[in-house]
Amino acid sequence: MIALIWAQARDTAGRPVIGAGGDIPWRVAEDFTRFRTLTTGHPVVMGRRTWDSLPRRPLPGRTNVVVTRQPDWRPDDDGAVVTAGAPEATAVVVATTLDEALDGATQAPGGDLVWIIGGAEIYGQALAVADRLEVTEIDLVVDGDAFAPAIDPVHWHEGQHGHGDWVSPARPESPRYRFRTYVRR
Repeated sequence: MIALIWAQARDTAGRPVIGAGGDIPWRVAEDFTRFRTLTTGHPVVMGRRTWDSLPRRPLPGRTNVVVTRQPDWRPDDDGAVVTAGAPEATAVVVATTLDEALDGATQAPGGDLVWIIGGAEIYGQALAVADRLEVTEIDLVVDGDAFAPAIDPVHWHEGQHGHGDWVSPARPESPRYRFRTYVRR
């Protein structure tokens, strides 16, 4: 199974913003907890810019598959803070195409479920082969330069846990959020 996971706010035009300037322009602890809970134990596939945006790399407890057009790129070439003492299930694999990344991810520990974690270009490519989408909607209007793909109701319907109510986060400075699950028709 291939699943995409992202959080999105909206810009003034109503487009689904997932990033701005290589960062996520909000902080919702509950979303990070959900991300960690869902993805730990399974491979995660990301583009190189998403890898670059991670404050600590690799994400522990998951095979990290990085897609890059640079065939000679290596994760330790970019000044990454590679987590010392990471669990054995943590590995970094480099791929030059999404197909190559998915082939590698399905062979990794927990590869029966592969998570696509960004960025926008990788989401756009992976949407056609995905079985499930886990989307956190953030109740916030922000400017952004990276956008989530459109979720076409012809191809996607909300799963049984799909249409959540808006939740106020534990931290009052964080925006409201809700979790949505979409399943391919």
